[in-house]
Amino acid sequence: MSTTGRKPSLQASTARMVFEECMADGACVEAVVARLALRFETGLDAAELADVALDMCSADLRNGDRLERIAELLRRRPDIFAMLRETGAAVRHERGEWETDAAVVRRLAAGFDAAAAISLAASVQLSSLGDEEKLTATTDEIVAWLETQGFTGADRDILDIGCGIGRFESALSSAAHRIVGIDISSKMISIARQRCASLRNVEVRPTSGLDLADFGNATFDCVLAVDSFPYLALAGLAERYFKEIARVLKTSGMAALLNYSYRGSPALDRADVHRLAGAHGMQVVVDSEKPFRLWDGNAFLLAASEGTLRLNNCSGVT
Repeated sequence: MSTTGRKPSLQASTARMVFEECMADGACVEAVVARLALRFETGLDAAELADVALDMCSADLRNGDRLERIAELLRRRPDIFAMLRETGAAVRHERGEWETDAAVVRRLAAGFDAAAAISLAASVQLSSLGDEEKLTATTDEIVAWLETQGFTGADRDILDIGCGIGRFESALSSAAHRIVGIDISSKMISIARQRCASLRNVEVRPTSGLDLADFGNATFDCVLAVDSFPYLALAGLAERYFKEIARVLKTSGMAALLNYSYRGSPALDRADVHRLAGAHGMQVVVDSEKPFRLWDGNAFLLAASEGTLRLNNCSGVT
């Protein structure tokens, strides 16, 4: 029985299932709220979802405290939930039956332009709840993890695929020789350039989103892709980008893919990453781990092997 005395709706029952999935996955409070916003673009409001969370408390004692905190957040700041819904809805995560790869990329670019106009922080990480301090804390946690993996260094040239508003360029600039950030969103590129204007070793540039043809072979020590591969996978470009990453990486370089897809199957993601890495001369060093406390992303770390195929100085993509 709902705490309001209402009979649970079909959507409320669906919400309960989403809550159970999130609890089992160990997602933090903010990540659960963000997932709910993506799942329920219309229909249930924040108050109804708070009711669902409180209803579950007595039946799920292990996660009771987390559910109570989710309910409290939804009730105290329903405006946040509305903003997350609007930001999430700006970027459609389904592919149209007749959409070409290029058409998907163009649509996503327009979607991210729209999302950035609603909330800069939420447009690049919905679980930041639009809070710049939360986004900075998560960014710093990811950077600390990258440092422990040997990803940074005064001699490192880093390519950031899907740089968004330039948060990693800013955070990594003092720990790298050179950073190049690319993105398909013109609005995000503009914001990233403003954010990084004073950083001499940072370059931010627009990209077609179809390949890395702007860069020569063995150009970078490291390639970073935080929450960008799910959109490459959506556009049917994941395999092409594995080939491109292998091409632009220097011998013994590495690539960090933080989230491969949003399809909700870690097993399928691992299978795809292993298959594509093997096909393009890379080894999986970190295999779908969840090393972050403030963000629920899955981490893959790939190392280019000595035998990685190097093409002539062109993208090899037609």
